[in-house]
Amino acid sequence: MLYDSILARSFSKHEQKKFKYGALIGLFVIALSFCTVLKPYLAPLPAALNLRVPMDIGLKKLMVKDTKIEPSYCSTTQRSEFCDIKDDIRIEASSGTVFISSSEAAGINNRSWIIRPYARKADSTAMNWVRKWAVKSVTNRQELPKCTQNHGVPAILFSNGGYAGNHFHDFTDIIVPLYLTSRQFNGEVQFLVTNKKYDWIDKFRELLQKLSNHDIIDVDQENDIGKVHCFRGGIIGLKAHDQKELIIDPSKSSYTMTDFKQFLRSCYSLQKSTAITINNKESKKKMPRLLIISRKRTRTFTNASKIARMARRLGFKVVVAEADMRLSRFARIVNSCDVLLGVHGAGLANIVFLPENAVFIQVVPIAVEWLARDYFEEPSKAMKLRYLEYKIKAEESTLIQQYPIDHQVVRDPSSILKMGWSAFKSLYLDKQNVQLDLNRFGGTLLKALELLHQ
Repeated sequence: MLYDSILARSFSKHEQKKFKYGALIGLFVIALSFCTVLKPYLAPLPAALNLRVPMDIGLKKLMVKDTKIEPSYCSTTQRSEFCDIKDDIRIEASSGTVFISSSEAAGINNRSWIIRPYARKADSTAMNWVRKWAVKSVTNRQELPKCTQNHGVPAILFSNGGYAGNHFHDFTDIIVPLYLTSRQFNGEVQFLVTNKKYDWIDKFRELLQKLSNHDIIDVDQENDIGKVHCFRGGIIGLKAHDQKELIIDPSKSSYTMTDFKQFLRSCYSLQKSTAITINNKESKKKMPRLLIISRKRTRTFTNASKIARMARRLGFKVVVAEADMRLSRFARIVNSCDVLLGVHGAGLANIVFLPENAVFIQVVPIAVEWLARDYFEEPSKAMKLRYLEYKIKAEESTLIQQYPIDHQVVRDPSSILKMGWSAFKSLYLDKQNVQLDLNRFGGTLLKALELLHQ
């Protein structure tokens, strides 16, 4: 070997042996040092850390400092992250910290988990508008901040940030998860709201008062240094187990969408539990009520009066209303109807107030089929409604007044979506109205009548 020949020419045999023995001893010392230095990192993690690997691949996980470890009382799902804490908690708004004193925290003292208490965690745009809260474990009670106000009930902390204010997101991101999170307490729970919107609280006041017997605390205003609210446990964040919109998965919850709709009926004193059955002798004298949800700004019916006139000729008692009045009043209007008709949009979230077996007709403009399916078709079936869909043709869209019928905007909406959500939204959601072909649409209304006979 080249190495041996160099040694032979440069050193005597005796010196070569000394080099070889020295090299062996050196390698042994290096190996021993390597094992000694790295031993703490090769040891198994303590059992107290309760390491769990979430199944939500690709979604953000709760973090303990720089280590992906969750305490046993914190969970992350496809839609939300929350901590359900049975031990006493102390909430210091000025620092945005929830302190926990718990034996469960043994081994992870003074570590913090960052929670954004809004149930749309995979949507970075929405989550940018949600305040972060730290959930901090403390095993030494002497290190806990002193209570300045004691509450004899558990707490639920949630956010009015994200897309709150959009009627659809009000329900799917906040109201349904809040119901799932708080119903178990039967009113004996204190709500703390971060990113509070006063008009949102006013809009849902009756519902919030049914879920909690206590006045809501605007926790962001409780920012005096040293002010600490103390509770008998609590839930930081909202429970939402399913990535689907406006749906409660009964396999993951003790509640169903039927339970939620019954709860809404009790909140708003809604009288009608089931839609009319026209074959019923008592209902033969009654005309089925059709609600046409109108819109002012975009995705409007440009021939709403003609649609209403045709529906009356077919035997409907027609109500035309926009969902811009007080929610309790509009909920009663929706609940009084047997059929609801509207163009895809946030106002269709009011289907939660329809009686069981009512017919829901969603008019689907060009390019929004996937939104229509995920946001309203699938949820309506879980609500025990009968779903009908009317997909408009290009000739029924006002987009053809702006673009030739063979333009990519009309012919190939997917190419616009590839340009980004903003480009897609500005065209198909913000600049598109609908003029129904009455001859074609009449068949859908007749199908609705047929369903009400069953």
